Amino acid sequence: MQFIIKAYDGEGMLDKRMEVRPRHLEGMKKLGKQIICAGGLLDEEGKMKGSALVMEFPDRAALDDYLDNEPYVVEGVWQKIEVETINVVLMNGEKYGYETGR
Repeated sequence: MQFIIKAYDGEGMLDKRMEVRPRHLEGMKKLGKQIICAGGLLDEEGKMKGSALVMEFPDRAALDDYLDNEPYVVEGVWQKIEVETINVVLMNGEKYGYETGR
């Protein structure tokens, strides 16, 4: 299953986000191809205010397990998290998923 996750930082969490970021990125590296795409959400000044991720997990329980251990969640950086299922069809202009034998 594929999911789109929008996670918003709590008020005044930019310094905490930057402190925790190396552990967050290390965890992302371990997930490898489960991450379809990911990036920081930016405010009007170009400062990070959250994250957007498109990820693949066997089911919602596996996604929830990831979130339970995500450093930004554990350290209280992400205060609001929205999750929806998504069907990724194209990535970088190429067919993705079933059509490519993934």
